[in-house]
Amino acid sequence: MNIQSLINDKVSQALEAAGAPAGSPAAVRQSAKAQFGDYQANGVMGVAKRLGTNPREFAQKVLDVLDLDGIASKTEIAGPGFINIFLSEEFLAQQAEAALADERLGVAKEEQQNIVADYSAPNVAKEMHVGHLRSTIIGDAVVRTLEFLGHNVTRANHIGDWGTQFGMLIANLDRIQKEKGEVSMELSDLEGFYRESKKLYDEDEEFAVTARGYVVKLQGGDEFCAEMWKKLVDVTMVQNQRNYDRLNVSLTRDNVMGESMYNSMLAPIVADLQKQGLAVESDGAQVVYLDEYKNKDGEPMGVIVQKRDGGFLYTTTDIACAKYRFEELNADRVLYFIDSRQHQHLMQAWTIVRKAGYVPESVSLEHHAFGMMLGKDGRPFKTRAGGTVRLADLLDEAEQRAAALIEEKNKDLSAEEKAKIATTVAMAAVKYSDLSKHRTTDYIFDWDNMLAFEGNTAPYMQYAYTRVASIFSKAGLSMDELTGEVKITDEKEKALVSKLMQFEEAVQAVASEGQPHLMCAYLFELAGQFSSFYEACPILNNEDEAVKQSRLKLAALTAKTIKQGLELLGIETLERM
Repeated sequence: MNIQSLINDKVSQALEAAGAPAGSPAAVRQSAKAQFGDYQANGVMGVAKRLGTNPREFAQKVLDVLDLDGIASKTEIAGPGFINIFLSEEFLAQQAEAALADERLGVAKEEQQNIVADYSAPNVAKEMHVGHLRSTIIGDAVVRTLEFLGHNVTRANHIGDWGTQFGMLIANLDRIQKEKGEVSMELSDLEGFYRESKKLYDEDEEFAVTARGYVVKLQGGDEFCAEMWKKLVDVTMVQNQRNYDRLNVSLTRDNVMGESMYNSMLAPIVADLQKQGLAVESDGAQVVYLDEYKNKDGEPMGVIVQKRDGGFLYTTTDIACAKYRFEELNADRVLYFIDSRQHQHLMQAWTIVRKAGYVPESVSLEHHAFGMMLGKDGRPFKTRAGGTVRLADLLDEAEQRAAALIEEKNKDLSAEEKAKIATTVAMAAVKYSDLSKHRTTDYIFDWDNMLAFEGNTAPYMQYAYTRVASIFSKAGLSMDELTGEVKITDEKEKALVSKLMQFEEAVQAVASEGQPHLMCAYLFELAGQFSSFYEACPILNNEDEAVKQSRLKLAALTAKTIKQGLELLGIETLERM
């Protein structure tokens, strides 16, 4: 149950009954400190100001008609008109029982929407690098959360698999095959192959002419070019899938929706924009002028949708993309997990999409932008030599560092167990250190911090789960065979249950805002509340069997909540560390 929503509805009804205009916001929030209760209604002051009345007096009127029977044990007015709400122990105990008995931990499914999530988007014939990491893991965490809430989610991996670079790659493939008969299709070799092709294109005019000819042939559906192009895409996606599988990311080959997919839509879209009077010719190119964006002279900014040579741009593809996602995938909501530097580009494409009537306002187009990954020097994360860090190399190093850490802490485990733990911890650490930061900020990549067993880190959270799970292995009990009822007899118990009951709020916040750090923050706070409870409230050596069973139930609900929360982030838990 979403307790915040329940209380918000109750306070909204009371506001209206006390004379507030219909629809006045109750603004119910979780309280920052225990002395202010579990929740705080902050909407009274705004309403009182509009009504020209004393906020504290109006707050009293609201309290006089506020019906929280069976939910709150106490309500009080604080400061200039805040309403503090203290949940009753009986209500919390009932909610904990219900959550533990439910495989979804009490989280209700939402009314289903068709949601398209655009994330990861590496380029063909290039290895994935650290720049692809944030889009991939942030997008995946949000997608998992949306699916958990019952939505129909289409994962769209918008790979860079089209454009003029394929002319030079195919031309070079053809050249090598004629000379040597075969070219290595390992992606690490393709990186060098790409650089060689680019050098030939830039320095050899005859090669460049051939390459441009191949672009035209490819776009025209030439069989040889199509076969070479498919080879390049296949090799790239096989390598990318290795990275996705290592990272426990839910993308597969079936989710690839590359730029090539929209190729046939581009010319008709430009023709339609011309017909609607949105695209006009300027110096041989087709341009849409947008009043919403002005250049430095205050004139409407021109957005090119077709170049003078007839070629199309990323903007044209992004217009087609949005149109396709609405018309063919029936999207109610489209989420783009793309670098913050692309914001204006996307906004311009979507402005054109709306003006042309391709996607109605009722369909939400959302840019969930993210900041950059920086080194400790505050600059973009690079190798020591100043090159781009390959994602596979980063994951290898994470595993090596985690293995050394596990070796140091667990000398008695088998080699197989150590390897399993090291891999799980390594991938979790790389993901969690990113997911725990606010999505829109740049973040500093720091090996020492990400593999620490203290603070808001993956090893700490995985250990928190293992620690709770170990209570049951010590007792020789299963989490699913507990008896008795949850009874709250201690303040630490109440604080833990209150935090456990905020799980649904955290899940819904991640889904609506596209912010996985909210789940990380929640889980970290939950682990902290459990530690306080565990130190203050004896469990296994408690002589009162009813209290022991109740506390075991709270431990079981904590373990299940941490496990489910980490699963939504794409992070695996371990029974032993």
